[in-house]
Amino acid sequence: MPYNENLADRLREAFLPYQNQVEEKNMFGGLTFMYKGKMCCGIIKDELMVRVIESKLSAVLEQNYVRPMDFTKRPMKGFIFVEEGGVKSNQELQNWVSFGIEHVESQLSK
Repeated sequence: MPYNENLADRLREAFLPYQNQVEEKNMFGGLTFMYKGKMCCGIIKDELMVRVIESKLSAVLEQNYVRPMDFTKRPMKGFIFVEEGGVKSNQELQNWVSFGIEHVESQLSK
């Protein structure tokens, strides 16, 4: 199993309100959710990957279970990993999805 299938199913449910604007792609050895054609969230192994706008990144990184996405052994700007402990409830997961959608919307408005 290259990524957490249970988390993938939960993400699919979290994206239901946006279902006509979301597609799934295999990337980074995991699963990525593209919103309006832009990378929003994903799963790598058991961790959630989320894109976060720059103005909120510092505050988000202070939260428990969150760290910079270091997939390439270096932090990737605007990307975070959220460990399983940070997505226990559906509301927590939905909050992370909202960060990813906000990031895409900010990119599209430029």
